[in-house]
Amino acid sequence: MNPFDDPRHTFTVLTNDEDQHSLWPAHLPAPAGWQQAHAPADRATCLAWIEAHWSDQRPRSLRTAGADR
Repeated sequence: MNPFDDPRHTFTVLTNDEDQHSLWPAHLPAPAGWQQAHAPADRATCLAWIEAHWSDQRPRSLRTAGADR
């Protein structure tokens, strides 16, 4: 099974400089440019956190460009 889909694994939530979010297996190092935003937890908890905190999926640069109009 893909480690990103396996509910038996522990996950974390990563964010990047564009405020994008990613569910990430906790045992893997975060890729360059991504930081941990939520402590390791079960998959459902991490997905719920993403849903609660990432309401606008546009990258930050696109959101701020639209604010200038």
